[in-house]
Amino acid sequence: MLTKDEIIATMSAQGLRITDQRKTLATLFSENEGYLSPKDVYEYMGKKYRGLSFDTVYRNLRVMQELGVLEQVSFEDGMKFKVSCNEHHHHHHMICLSCQKTLPISFCPMQMTDTTDQFQIVEHKFEIFGYCKDCQQKNEFHESHSDREFSQTSSHTHSHGGY
Repeated sequence: MLTKDEIIATMSAQGLRITDQRKTLATLFSENEGYLSPKDVYEYMGKKYRGLSFDTVYRNLRVMQELGVLEQVSFEDGMKFKVSCNEHHHHHHMICLSCQKTLPISFCPMQMTDTTDQFQIVEHKFEIFGYCKDCQQKNEFHESHSDREFSQTSSHTHSHGGY
């Protein structure tokens, strides 16, 4: 994960003016391991900066993504952003749908794709969504625990006699 200072240094090296708002964005993403929606970021920033527009927040997210300090992922509930990992080579991710833990995939499946001279690839993304080992174990515990509760409560019968 990039640090706040690395994010700021990258933005500065690309000629961006480092405003207080951009420092706050760098801090927010460097301290948050999960994914944030533009709305999450807007609500966070709005508490500190009155009158800040959603367009300004979204524009800064896009600029930070284009500079490579943020990664953008499309989830079922919309686009979200996360600070880029420190992997300095091309890679893809496996993302846990429960805790959003992100693990790198060290090879690129594009190498297995046949591309013809009729198509020029300019960009690609490859993400795998599922459940990490920890979340699988938590889920198995909750399922087995609720199964036991169900079997205990459903095995109780009450006789009220006199019918």
